[in-house]
Amino acid sequence: MAQDGSHHGERTTTRPPTPLPHQRPGTAADGSFDLPGWACAPRPEAEPGVYRIGYRPIDPERAEAAKVATWPLLLRAGLNAVVAWLAFVYGTQLMLHLIVMTVWVEHPSGTLVTVVGLSVNLVVAAAVITVFGRMGRWPEVWRRYAVPLLSRTVTEEERVAEGAPAEAARERDPWDGLRHGGAAEAAALLDAEAVGDVDYVRIRRAWESAQADPVFVPAFTEQVAARGAAAFSHPSEARELPGRVEQHDLLLGQVRLGTAQDVPKNPLSHRSAGFALDPAVLGTSVLAVGPAGTGKTTRLARPVAEALCLQALAGTACAVVVGAADADLGPDAWYDVVIAPGDPSSVYGLDLYGAAQDPDEAAARLAEALLPDELTARAENARTALQQVVGPFHAAYTRYPGVRELRALLGGEPDALAALVKALGTAGRLALHERDLEFRERQRDRADDPGALLADRLALLDRPAFEGAFATDGTGRPPFAMRVLDHPLRVRVKLPERSHPEAARMLSRLVVGQFVQAAGAREDRSLFAGLVVDDASAALDGTAVRGLQRMRGANAGAVLLLRSLVDLPEALRAPLFGAVGCRMAFPGIAPWDGRLFSEAWGTHLVQETAVTHTPDTSGGVIRRAGRVGRKALSGTTAQTESVTTRDVERLRWSPSDLAHALPAGHAVVSLTAVSGEQVPPLLVDLRG
Repeated sequence: MAQDGSHHGERTTTRPPTPLPHQRPGTAADGSFDLPGWACAPRPEAEPGVYRIGYRPIDPERAEAAKVATWPLLLRAGLNAVVAWLAFVYGTQLMLHLIVMTVWVEHPSGTLVTVVGLSVNLVVAAAVITVFGRMGRWPEVWRRYAVPLLSRTVTEEERVAEGAPAEAARERDPWDGLRHGGAAEAAALLDAEAVGDVDYVRIRRAWESAQADPVFVPAFTEQVAARGAAAFSHPSEARELPGRVEQHDLLLGQVRLGTAQDVPKNPLSHRSAGFALDPAVLGTSVLAVGPAGTGKTTRLARPVAEALCLQALAGTACAVVVGAADADLGPDAWYDVVIAPGDPSSVYGLDLYGAAQDPDEAAARLAEALLPDELTARAENARTALQQVVGPFHAAYTRYPGVRELRALLGGEPDALAALVKALGTAGRLALHERDLEFRERQRDRADDPGALLADRLALLDRPAFEGAFATDGTGRPPFAMRVLDHPLRVRVKLPERSHPEAARMLSRLVVGQFVQAAGAREDRSLFAGLVVDDASAALDGTAVRGLQRMRGANAGAVLLLRSLVDLPEALRAPLFGAVGCRMAFPGIAPWDGRLFSEAWGTHLVQETAVTHTPDTSGGVIRRAGRVGRKALSGTTAQTESVTTRDVERLRWSPSDLAHALPAGHAVVSLTAVSGEQVPPLLVDLRG
């Protein structure tokens, strides 16, 4: 990022912004970044899913009144004003007449006459205004037309200028906390710098940490004096993402994805408001289902990946993004670590064991990833078989076996087993692991030996294209391990779906399983750990689904994309729906997929109006004769109309609506925050 401020012009976006048309919040008219305007912009409290910059809470009563058109509203107000005037004139006369007839005294004084007359006028006026003002909706007319007219005469800016200019200037100062907290020198230096939103959030986070102990304040000022807006920068020294296009509010961690539609099915608080996701919502995990080409990747996965990468640069999150090598999940420059098994130019490899400290735990996770869905019934035997060789190997060599070594041990090659026994003897650990090796030897010649099955599955990873990608002895590429999720890293895993589809399925299952396991085991959970999986059909198993629920309390969450729920084993579909808190249905989903969404979203009460027409048989001879004549002349029968209104339960979204009625570029999404707050299904326009 350049430090002269020129880079801020690249942050324009095609999404409709809140404060200025065709500009993202914080962008001035000349294209530069307006830090005070962005940092001090109002962010009113709102329900989950609302993009809070520029949001104006809706008053339900005013919203209901606003449904009345202009001319009917003014006509009703005028008619009520005329009737109110007549009621006031004749009402005062009537009350005065009644007073004179009942309690009036002879020869009253002038003061008494004046007091009684004013009292009668006030009482009648109050009654007339109350009754006819409510019927004529005078408060709504005042709010719609009188208030805007008056605001043009006395503007808000004039009131601020006449009031407290010092207080107004303070509210526009993004570094006010530094000036009044003992770091005024740092604030003055930052005023002269071109500070972006990533810089601001990162420096503000460092300042909050420094305030925990006054001893750290001088060190904070020192760092700002030395590096300016680049102080406390990300280890990569990056301060911006190239090609950034989405609309973000990094102060709240929000990324704006679209606009909630103004339709009766949407809650009133969300209608026409910006729709956004943030860590409080992502922490319950998101499941998005829709066929290819409906925008799951471009309108959900990529914006969320961009948001997580920006938050990582600001020091508030870490991101792991998994997808095919050709998936549009951002350029490689967005990421610190790019793992591309099958690509010879890839710099990093993948640790198949996730740097697990316990060999049994590492072997169990690897066994579950290696087995295909149709062989999950043999998972327990496979885990045991893998543990019987991984544990002894780790004890003998103080490292985990590589793919080729592990394949040889599981396949029962005599030379590999003999070398392992010798190494265990040298290390003095043979007695501890001898029984495991003997049992593995006895299982080798059996037809149901799970070791042979695992060896066959490992053969898919023991290919020349993957040379050095999974090395454990230091001879291959540096392996990435998931146990570093307590650092603000940005990781992209590119799966070789075209060249090695079955290996890609195993690797996706392994990466997701390791993430779920590592996110829940973190000691430092101050960073939000975000996972984005572009195609999660092969990445989920029972262990991963159960782990999704535990991530809510670990400041972590996942965004999982599926083309169809049919791609998952039937036993996983209902548990997956229960494990995630946010669900998104894209246009064109199958009716059987829509049924699960419909059942999860449940029903709500709606008013149903039934109109019944029956032949009119009322009246005497003359009316009946008239109806006979009318039927003879016009061919229609006189009917009576009966209207019945009742509350009935209806599905919020039926499977048929989800499958056939969703417009292109839209989605229906329900949200749950980590705090437990829920938002019913919203119809959202995800197009720019």
